[in-house]
Amino acid sequence: MKYEFKMPKMGFSEGDVTVTEWLKKAGDEVKEGDVVVEVQGEKLTNELEAEKTGTITEILVEEGTAVSIGTVLYTMEVK
Repeated sequence: MKYEFKMPKMGFSEGDVTVTEWLKKAGDEVKEGDVVVEVQGEKLTNELEAEKTGTITEILVEEGTAVSIGTVLYTMEVK
C-alpha cells in the first residue's frame, strides 16, 4: 500500500520550513519512529520520524527547499 508522508504542523509555527537533510533515501527500509528527515523552521531544527514501517519509494523535496504544512515530502510502500 502506497503512503504519502506530509509535512506536519510543528508547534505554533504555521510558516514554511526548510528541508535541511535527508537521513534516508529512496529504497531504504524504515521502521515506525525512525528519523527520516531534518527540517528547520524559524527558530528550531526538528527531526521528522517515519509514521509507518515500509520502504521509501520516492523523495519528493530536495534539501534546501522550503515547504509548507501538508506538502508531501516522500512516499513509501507500507508493509
